[in-house]
Amino acid sequence: MVIDLRPENASFRDAFYQMLRKELQKTGAKPLGLDLSYSLIQGDFVGSDLGLRTPLYAQGIAPIFTASEQQQLERLRSVCLQSLTVSLINSKDCRSLLDTQSNVSSEVTVFRGALTLENTRFNGEVRFNNTFFLQPVDAENATFLQPTNWNETRFSRAVSFNNAKFRQASNFPGSVFFDKANFKQTQFEEAADFHGSIFVHTANFNQAVFKQLAKFNSVDWQENADFSGVRFSNQAKFTKAIFNQFLFLKETTFEQAAIFREVLFNQPVDMRGASIINQADFSDALFSPDAFLNVPGLTFNSNQAKILGNPGEIGKVFLVPTLQGNQNVLRNLGQNFRQQQQVADANQLDYIKQQLRLEELSRELVGININNASEKSLMKLGFSSIQAEAIAQRRKVKLFLNSNELLTLADIDLTTYNQLSDRLVFAEPLAISNWLLTAWTWLALSVLLLLSGYGTNFWLVFGVGGVAIAYFGLLFWLVDRCRRLHPLPIIPTTSETTAILISFSCMTFLSLLAIFRNAAQPWLTLGCLLIIIVPVPLILLIRLYQQGRYHDLMNVSYFTEDGTFRQLRLLIGRLPVIPRNQTFRERYMPLLCDRRWNWLNYYDFSLNNLVKLGFNDIRLRDEHLPGIISTLAWYQWSLGLLYITLVLWTLSRTIPGLNLLLYLK
Repeated sequence: MVIDLRPENASFRDAFYQMLRKELQKTGAKPLGLDLSYSLIQGDFVGSDLGLRTPLYAQGIAPIFTASEQQQLERLRSVCLQSLTVSLINSKDCRSLLDTQSNVSSEVTVFRGALTLENTRFNGEVRFNNTFFLQPVDAENATFLQPTNWNETRFSRAVSFNNAKFRQASNFPGSVFFDKANFKQTQFEEAADFHGSIFVHTANFNQAVFKQLAKFNSVDWQENADFSGVRFSNQAKFTKAIFNQFLFLKETTFEQAAIFREVLFNQPVDMRGASIINQADFSDALFSPDAFLNVPGLTFNSNQAKILGNPGEIGKVFLVPTLQGNQNVLRNLGQNFRQQQQVADANQLDYIKQQLRLEELSRELVGININNASEKSLMKLGFSSIQAEAIAQRRKVKLFLNSNELLTLADIDLTTYNQLSDRLVFAEPLAISNWLLTAWTWLALSVLLLLSGYGTNFWLVFGVGGVAIAYFGLLFWLVDRCRRLHPLPIIPTTSETTAILISFSCMTFLSLLAIFRNAAQPWLTLGCLLIIIVPVPLILLIRLYQQGRYHDLMNVSYFTEDGTFRQLRLLIGRLPVIPRNQTFRERYMPLLCDRRWNWLNYYDFSLNNLVKLGFNDIRLRDEHLPGIISTLAWYQWSLGLLYITLVLWTLSRTIPGLNLLLYLK
C-alpha cells in the first residue's frame, strides 16, 4: 500500500490515525497488531499516537491491562532497580516507578499488539518515542529516509531491524530491550544514538555498518553483545558502558576512534581479526578477573594507530593463544606502548610472547611430531589405523608444515582434525644436536621467565636476590662459626645464634613476600631458585662436616676485611679470596668474632659476592683455608656474575629512558 500522511492530505491522515487508534486500543484478551509490510509511508509517521496512554506507577496500571500485560510492565521496575545506567534512572518512567510518592506519575504509550514493518519504506520521520511494545517488533529490510525517534522506548518482546536502512539519524537513547535485539546487517548512514539503553537479552549487530557517529555511552549489556563484522566508519563511543557477558568484536573494523573509557568488562572481549585503523581508547576501563582482550590476528599498525589504556594495567589484559601467526600482533602492540613510554605494558606483552615461545619449545621437545611419529603412536593418540597409514604415506612424499594440511587427506574428517590437531607438532624432525640446543634454549628461557619475568619485573629479581643473599650469608656464618664440638668446641654464642636466625628469617620473609606478590607462578619461581642455590652448597656443607677440620689457625676467622678504610663500595672486579702476598695479608685483617655485630659481616660478604656491592671489602684468607669453603665462595661469586647481569638487563628494560634507547628504531 501507499499511505499518504503528508500535511496536504490532513483529512485522510486524521481519519487514518483515528481508525487505527480505535482498533489498536481495544481492551481484550487478544490485542490486535499492525502490519504495514511492503508499504510506502509518505509524510511523518507518529506511531506513539496509536498506543494506549497510561500511567506507570503501580496503583495505576492494575485496572487497565491483563495479568500477563501487567507482568510485562512490572519488568521495567526490576530493570530500573538493577540498572546502574544514570541516564535510564533519570528517565521519567523510571523516576515514577522508583518514587514512593503516589502523586508522582509518568505516562507511557503502550502498544499492545505486534508491529510488523517488513520491507516498509518511510519517506518521513518515524516517531515511537516513550512507547512500550508488549509484543514483537519486526522491521526487517525496512527503510527509513528521515530521522527516527525511539527515545525511551521499551521492547518487551523480540525486536528485529535486520538489514534495515537508516538514511538519517536513528535515536534509541534510554530504550530498554527486554528480549533479543537484532540489528544484523543494518545500515546506519547517519548518527546512531543508543546512549543510556539497556539490552536485557542478546544484542546482535553482526555485519552492521555505521557510517557516522555510533553512540553507545552508558549502555547496560546484560547478555552477549555481538558486533562481529561491523564496520565503524566514524567514531564508536562506548564510554561508561557495562558488558556483563561476552563482547564480540571479531573482524570488526574501526576506521576512526573507538572509545571504551570507563567501561566495565565482566567477561572476555573477542577481537580476533579486528582492525584498528585510528585509535582504541581503554582508559580507566575496568576488567574483572575473568575478562581480557582476545586479540589473535588483530590488524594494528603502531605507526598509524594507537591503543590507549592505564599505564601498568592495559598490558595485562591482552591474550594471544598461540605465537604462530601473532608475532606481528605482539610486536606492534609492544611498539605502541613503548612509543607512549608505557614500559610496563610493553614488557608485559614481551613476557606473553616469551611464554608462548616457551610453550612452542616444549611442544617441539616432548610433543608428538607428525613427521616422525610411528603409526602406533598416532593410533594411540586417537587416529584410526587407516588414518595413521594415510599420514605415513603422505609424509613420505612431503612433510607436513602446518595443521591445515591434514585436511588434504581424504581419510581425515573434520571431527578428528578438531580433536587432535592441537596436540601435534608440525615441523621437521629434530636431530640430536638440534634437540639439545632447543633443550638448552628452553631451560634458559624458563629460568629467565621464572626469576625475572623475562627482565620485566625488578621487584621479582630483588626478591630472588634477597633469598640468595640471606641463604649464603647464613651458610658462611655456619662454616665460620660452627667448626667443631670435639676435642675443643668452636661454636658461636647463644646471642649471636639468635641474632643471625632472626635476621635470616626477616630477610627471607621480605624477599619471599616480593616473590609471591610479583611472580606469575611464585611456587615454580621459588622451586627454580632453590634448585640453583641449595643442592651444590648442601653437598659441600655435608662433605665439610663429614671430614672435619684439623688445620692451623682454627681459632681465627676464615674471613678478612680491608682495614685501611670503611665505605660503601662497588666491587665489580673483586675476587672472593685475597691474593697470596704478604702486603695483602697485612692489609686484610681477620674478622673479630667476639663482637656482637660480627654476624653482619657474613651478610656483607654474601652481598659482595652476589651483587658486587658492599660496605666493607670482605674476602676469604689465603692461608689454611679448606678447599670446600673456597669452592662455596667461588660458587656464589659465579652465580653473582649471572645475577648482576640479570639485574642490569632488567633495569635496562624497566627504566623508560634507557628502554627507549634500546628498543626504539
